[in-house]
Amino acid sequence: MSARAPLSAFAGYGIEIEYAIVARDTLDVLPVADRLLEAAAGAAVNEYADGAIGWSNELSLHVIELKTNGPAPRLHGLAGEFAAALARIDTLLEPLGARVLPGAMHPWMDPLTEQRLWPHEQNEIYAAYDRIFDCRGHGWANLQSMHINLPFANDEEFVRLHDAIRVLLPLLPALAAASPFCDGRASGLLDTRLDVYRLNQKRVPEITGRVVPDRVASIDEYHARILAPLFAAIAPHDPDGVLRGEWLNSRGAIARFERGAIEIRVLDAQECPAADLAVARLVVAAVRDLYDANHASAAAQGAVGTADLADLFERTLREGE
Repeated sequence: MSARAPLSAFAGYGIEIEYAIVARDTLDVLPVADRLLEAAAGAAVNEYADGAIGWSNELSLHVIELKTNGPAPRLHGLAGEFAAALARIDTLLEPLGARVLPGAMHPWMDPLTEQRLWPHEQNEIYAAYDRIFDCRGHGWANLQSMHINLPFANDEEFVRLHDAIRVLLPLLPALAAASPFCDGRASGLLDTRLDVYRLNQKRVPEITGRVVPDRVASIDEYHARILAPLFAAIAPHDPDGVLRGEWLNSRGAIARFERGAIEIRVLDAQECPAADLAVARLVVAAVRDLYDANHASAAAQGAVGTADLADLFERTLREGE
């Protein structure tokens, strides 16, 4: 969802889904996202516009992200758009001996030996992450997700939307958990992706917190309570300010002010776009129900403590439903 006139809550939707690129015969990860994008665009690029769906690179060279080109007015029909884009990608990957693999984690990838960072434009951001945190881990290299971006038009809508999302956030892995395997074996968790995600920046714990964001009463308070502390915490490790952006915030729902949206990040990628968009429709309906205070008042939602929500979130990673 790129910068434009603000949209009111639920007036548009931004969907992003990540896929691992793998060898067509062995299904081992294959770091050829740059070659895929070049094949599509005819030149070395970071992004490619494919009608309603954009393709873009991610931190890992074996990952490709598909996303709506700006806010879509409705979720209905998006599954077909994503599926059509994946079909075109499959055609372009075939000569490279590659295909995409759905799902939230590659079940046997060894990130210590197989991780390759994106080496092209904007790689200074990835290099900074790697220098500070070492990106040769599942929490960086092997966590494919779906993000849902929901817009807000003003301070009031932001607070109501943020309250609704943070209350719902701990339950979402029960709906979308799809990563029980890691390193070639069952991990003992139903959502291994989120477990490695929540720990991948523990050197600077302010960046992720406990995944569930704190409650705020305004956009100004969000800057003061959430963004300012994490910028202060990363500064000694990042003196050039390469990582000083709102996207540094790695909680499970983050404000993207340049988009005028809140991005929900705790949903495992599913086996096909139809499943991903079914999850998205249910999540949006639940968030909207809370936003409209149909069953819980705004005051009741705002009163729920972060620690209680975070404890529930961590239980959900283990137990799912």
